[in-house]
Amino acid sequence: MRLTRWEPFRDVDELFGGFTPFFGHGPLTRFIDREQDFIPLADVVEREKEYLIKLDLPDVRKEDVKILVDEGMLSIKGERKHEKEVKDEKVHRTERFVGTFERSFMLPENIDEKLIKAESREGVLMIHLPKVEIAKTRPMAITIQ
Repeated sequence: MRLTRWEPFRDVDELFGGFTPFFGHGPLTRFIDREQDFIPLADVVEREKEYLIKLDLPDVRKEDVKILVDEGMLSIKGERKHEKEVKDEKVHRTERFVGTFERSFMLPENIDEKLIKAESREGVLMIHLPKVEIAKTRPMAITIQ
């Protein structure tokens, strides 16, 4: 007996799979907010002195990405634009998403928001979130009056 994972929308995805140019981007379409076109993959790594968020953003210019920190939430928004068409080039298949994206991450309390830095290298956006020491509260005895 073979055990398979139940995916209730698999049949629908397979039915419309050949029509993805008309009905969206395939199996992940149902998980994507209608306001954005794709969700970039991300890694979150904890190091001794910082957290590091790495976002895969190949072919996205840094000018097309906005990073905002507000009330403990880090938001990354941007857009991957269509490539220019070349006259003597015939595209047979396209699997890369273009359009807008957005990712948000709740920040832990031990982050110094003023020292957050971001860099982009080889198609990967890296956001460095430096840790700070949080004063620990000590147990305190309360006298009953």
